Amino acid sequence: MKIGVLKETQKGEKRVSISPKIVKQLVDKKFEVLVEKNAGKSASFKDSDYSSSGAQIESRGVVFKEADVLIKINPFDADDLKLVNEGQILMSQLFHKSQPELVKAIANTGASAFSLDAMPRISRAQDMDVLSSQSNLSGYKAVIRGAYEMTKIFPLMMTAAGTITPARVLVYGVGVAGLQAIATAKRLGAVVEATDIRPETKEQTESLGAKFITVENETDDVSEGGYAKVASEDYLNKQKEAVNKSLFQADLVITTAMIPGRKSPVLITKEQVDQMKNGAVIIDLAALQGGNCELSKMNKTVIHNGVKIIGTTIAPESVSTNASDLFAKNMFNFLTHLTEGSQFKWDLEEEITNATLIVYNGEIRQNGKID
Repeated sequence: MKIGVLKETQKGEKRVSISPKIVKQLVDKKFEVLVEKNAGKSASFKDSDYSSSGAQIESRGVVFKEADVLIKINPFDADDLKLVNEGQILMSQLFHKSQPELVKAIANTGASAFSLDAMPRISRAQDMDVLSSQSNLSGYKAVIRGAYEMTKIFPLMMTAAGTITPARVLVYGVGVAGLQAIATAKRLGAVVEATDIRPETKEQTESLGAKFITVENETDDVSEGGYAKVASEDYLNKQKEAVNKSLFQADLVITTAMIPGRKSPVLITKEQVDQMKNGAVIIDLAALQGGNCELSKMNKTVIHNGVKIIGTTIAPESVSTNASDLFAKNMFNFLTHLTEGSQFKWDLEEEITNATLIVYNGEIRQNGKID
């Protein structure tokens, strides 16, 4: 079986889906690997690194023509699909719930497609979960970006000229990105607080030395598939009241709340921003899906009443070497799970396959069945 590694074409993307180290492991598993020329350049991987690991370096057209499996990080676009052949297998983040037209277009090619962002949040799928591996880096980079944008330092510092008090950091959403943001901000010496709709995150927050802001919730049904569910308007109002004191004192706010296939919940309104400290910074990691701050704009910095609001995915592409290494390992584990003797098993009843296989031989699957 031939694995095709495509160069990412999305603007600003610097990652690559398979690293040279993973190429060697795939070759050892009897796969052939075709890598598009310069696919790993922006992640600091040279073509010679890939060829030394056993890959063939080819043009984009050849990779599309000859590969049995085509792998990308970002969704296949219209130009990609013009080159896809019937029977090929596509693997990428498809965000299929919010992109039904893309799914239809893939089905029209007669190909099969796995959506990497649909990986179920179960223990045996953890080492295949690209959202988790990349979110971990996002949380780290959010703090580093915040440190760069702030006009203060994080730690307590005692000097001959006086004492500098530590910065205050508030994190919305204690998932993978939020936990890493908490840990990174604490390591840098900040006073950290966090909030989340899921009560089980309180212990995780406190284990990292941060304060958890508890918000009363009338229902226990607050998570689904490992993600927080959409909160009620009543809960969001209670959250605002509970968090406002910390929000208005914060020097850095990091928001991470996203719900797959839906618009990000608005957790910080314009009215709240109006009451924040002059010079405060908001890093909104949910900006791609509308943002957790009402004023966020994707890939833009908005300054409102002295508060700097940065809308971003913080993309792990800013640490593209590490991000590519982790993504590639996820892909190796996923491919190993799906195949036997370098051929696909197509076990459609198996939980991981069932959740991630969105198109099968040109037919769209819904809830584990052909639509």
